[in-house]
Amino acid sequence: MSLRRVYESTIIINAALEDPDIDAVITKVTNYIENHGGEIMEINKWGRRRLAYPINKKYNGYYVHIIFNSLTSVVPILERFLVLEDTVLRHLTVILPSRLRELRQQRALAEGKQGSGTTISGSEEAKAAKEAARNAKEARYRENQEKDQANEEKTEEAPAVEAEA
Repeated sequence: MSLRRVYESTIIINAALEDPDIDAVITKVTNYIENHGGEIMEINKWGRRRLAYPINKKYNGYYVHIIFNSLTSVVPILERFLVLEDTVLRHLTVILPSRLRELRQQRALAEGKQGSGTTISGSEEAKAAKEAARNAKEARYRENQEKDQANEEKTEEAPAVEAEA
């Protein structure tokens, strides 16, 4: 008996390809998963990004994040396919725990996005991430201002107490 598990795979595709060619590679990978009994749950296209270090003399990559449900025996076959695919620079496939899935769905709902099964383009995700970072930064700034004001009030009160004594 084989188990079906939820996996997430992050794939870096050669960014030198044209957009239709990149979409063709993504379609090829998703079809490969589906042909081997997998079920695609979510595809997130993160877009072109600069790599942390050169891979095969390439400095940019197109990132794609795929969440799928599959048999455990399919993962080694998929990884072999990705290794042999010339346009895929790197890939990583891991089991996606149910608690992490729930956390991501709650975060997506809090940000105003739909839950699972959505396809989010890179620009929308980037905007949402920037907005979340900006809100967190503003909250920390306000918190620090409140602490500074409280410290100033304590400092002003301290000399008055000593003078009375």
